[in-house]
Amino acid sequence: MKVTVNWLKQFVQCDLSPSAIADRLTMLGLEVDAVEELFPYLDRVVVARITEVRPHPDADRLVLCSAQTTDESLTVVCGAPNAKEGMLTALALPGAELPGGLTIRKSKIRGQQSAGMFCSEKDLGLGDDHSGIVELDDSFSLGATLRQALGLADTMIEIDLTPNRPDCTSVYGVAREIAGASGCKLLPPDLGALPALTGEGLPFTVQVEEPAACPRYAARLLTDVTIAPSPPWLASRLRAVGLRPINNVVDITNFVMLEMGQPLHAFDFDLLSGKKIVVRLPRPGETITTLDGTQRKLDGDMLMICDAEKPVALAGVMGGENSEVGPTTRNILLESACFDALSIRRTSRRLNLSTDASYRFERGIDPQLAPKAMARAVHMMVEIAGATVIEGGFDCLAELPVTAAITLRRQRTVDLLGAPFTTDQIAALLNGIEIAAEKIDEETLRVTPPSFRVDLEREIDLIEEVARLVGYNDLPSVLPQVPMAFPEENRERILIKAAARVMNSQGFYEAINYSFVSEEHFEQLQLAPDDFRRRAVRLLNPIAENQAIMRTMLLPGLLENVCRNINYQQTDVRLFEVGKVFHPEGAELPRESFSLCGVMSGARYPGAAELHFGTAQVDFYDIKGAVEQLLAQLRLDTVHFADADAAPYAAQGEALSLHDADGQAVGLLGRISSNVLKKFGIRQDVYFFEISLDSLAGRRVLLPRFTPLPRFMAMKWDLAIVVADEVRGKDVVDHITAMAEPLVEAVEIFDVYSGKPIEPGAKSIGIAIQYRSPDQTLDDQTVGIVHQHIIDSVLAKFKGRLREE
Repeated sequence: MKVTVNWLKQFVQCDLSPSAIADRLTMLGLEVDAVEELFPYLDRVVVARITEVRPHPDADRLVLCSAQTTDESLTVVCGAPNAKEGMLTALALPGAELPGGLTIRKSKIRGQQSAGMFCSEKDLGLGDDHSGIVELDDSFSLGATLRQALGLADTMIEIDLTPNRPDCTSVYGVAREIAGASGCKLLPPDLGALPALTGEGLPFTVQVEEPAACPRYAARLLTDVTIAPSPPWLASRLRAVGLRPINNVVDITNFVMLEMGQPLHAFDFDLLSGKKIVVRLPRPGETITTLDGTQRKLDGDMLMICDAEKPVALAGVMGGENSEVGPTTRNILLESACFDALSIRRTSRRLNLSTDASYRFERGIDPQLAPKAMARAVHMMVEIAGATVIEGGFDCLAELPVTAAITLRRQRTVDLLGAPFTTDQIAALLNGIEIAAEKIDEETLRVTPPSFRVDLEREIDLIEEVARLVGYNDLPSVLPQVPMAFPEENRERILIKAAARVMNSQGFYEAINYSFVSEEHFEQLQLAPDDFRRRAVRLLNPIAENQAIMRTMLLPGLLENVCRNINYQQTDVRLFEVGKVFHPEGAELPRESFSLCGVMSGARYPGAAELHFGTAQVDFYDIKGAVEQLLAQLRLDTVHFADADAAPYAAQGEALSLHDADGQAVGLLGRISSNVLKKFGIRQDVYFFEISLDSLAGRRVLLPRFTPLPRFMAMKWDLAIVVADEVRGKDVVDHITAMAEPLVEAVEIFDVYSGKPIEPGAKSIGIAIQYRSPDQTLDDQTVGIVHQHIIDSVLAKFKGRLREE
């Protein structure tokens, strides 16, 4: 966004220098990219009168001119066809550096001395006309610099705007910021007085078929328009901000857009079929040739401005060539509209067509601005182009959102900014930038954000406005009050870090996958249609087709990682991931929970270790051991293994579930079934585990405690019993442990056997029991009594017998 200092000072009465204005804008949050003095080279170009024209003695196409500046008369060699005696023109004096790198010097031209150069518009960078030298009227003073004479002594300020400040895409919007920060008076633009937009008795009609994409569309008809070059002040103002003057009507629409922030468009009314404007979506196969001469194919959701037969403009982006204002135009239909920002942004991106109008519409235009900007433009067209205004006009207005009032607390403002504001001071600051603030009491303000401030939604936004207007440098520096206490530990965060550390220590590498996944994962894992893991949060605007939902489990992502590693000849894989999974909760935000998942595949001892330990592959007991080590390191003694419910992606009979002390399932481990592996493109066994960290975060942790090293030897006695096949070895071990014999130090299974001579339907379980006393060395008699008691209890509990051989 480019503005000039003189243009700003038409709306705000302040005596700030250009550098001070730039500093003030920067502190207001409007980043200033450049501050440039305009047309400085015109200080060496002066107003001169040609007092005499005589032929050049040695050149047929050149003349010798006597030029009067003030009291000095100079001789200038000139080749312009319009040079004549008595005319005022622009004379570039020696030392002037004109655009294009031309430096003026005293020189001889075909043997005659020339003390300067008469200039055309193109020579001066003020236009494209190079047919003759500039002809000035008699209102200009002899000897005055052209920069002062044309009112070009100005400074341009270029501002880099953030998308949340569409109100500053205009000179008036920037002036409003300066007025609020400096306490100066803000002067509104001259809108003039016009007949109301009644929509009755007009020679044209307006129909808006897409009110959601076009909440407001205003139009007026102007007749007897004279198309001509713009007056110098208007042309120079546009050039100062980088726009090329075209003609008076088009220049006025551009001028008002820059001044007020509302893009306008002028149609040649006589070129509109049916004298009708229709705001609609394109029909299949429709195209439009825009003002840049490019024919563009239209998508079905691109908003168009059409007449009764065809598109005549890309709404909010660019007009059509078939309704362009030209030298023969006499009647103008002037459009001032508000378009949906998302619709314009989508059209602009797809067509790769960015304009000054789309720049503003994409950020959001104030719907209340359209009739005001139209009034300003009509007023100028009457003055500059001699237009006649047809009474009435259309103002198609859809239902606009109502801006809710915000309660602003004085004490909250003081607490956050650290300055002792009063409610009157806060109200004055906000009212200074046209934000209506009404005092309710000494502690509260009712603030109604204006329609042009789309970024004001909460109390904190208003407090930020107060800080901006006061100036961040003028706010006191106050140290925050920090309580001298340790912050409460986040059990979940500690658990996540500890789990990652344990998995790393076991040779697992951490993977990080996207939270956005493919819905095909459900089919690949063979989840049932009513499986709760199929209920996923869908993305409204996914970045890719295979990332359309938020993940409900981590396992599919790790299986894809395994497949990718194998495809790159990395067949020995140990990966884990700690991340969030998401489950929908009605109309509320999805429920987020942390999960830990790991996978193992390939060699048990990968790499060079195979030379010493062999090429054995990982199996079920490797993944189980990894989980046991994890639980042990995390000191989660209440978590135990149990038979797993049928998991559709786990191999039958090779899965265990993890349960807490309350019997709630908190995880699962096992081998991935071959059918699932095939769907993921994996041709070797993969073992996995899944654990809900959220479920473990609140569980009891076995606190570390010191135990002295034993002073006496341990004794290990074995027990082999024959029991029915359905008796689990774990149950036997748990029973012996639950007996709480003080001499029993450890119990473990060392053998399970079935077959001859064991009868069918039975099996032998070998159990090793380690005994130790903290007070004395044990003898066989003492251990034998305890051991026999254990044997009797086990045989009675599980209806078994001792194995005889």
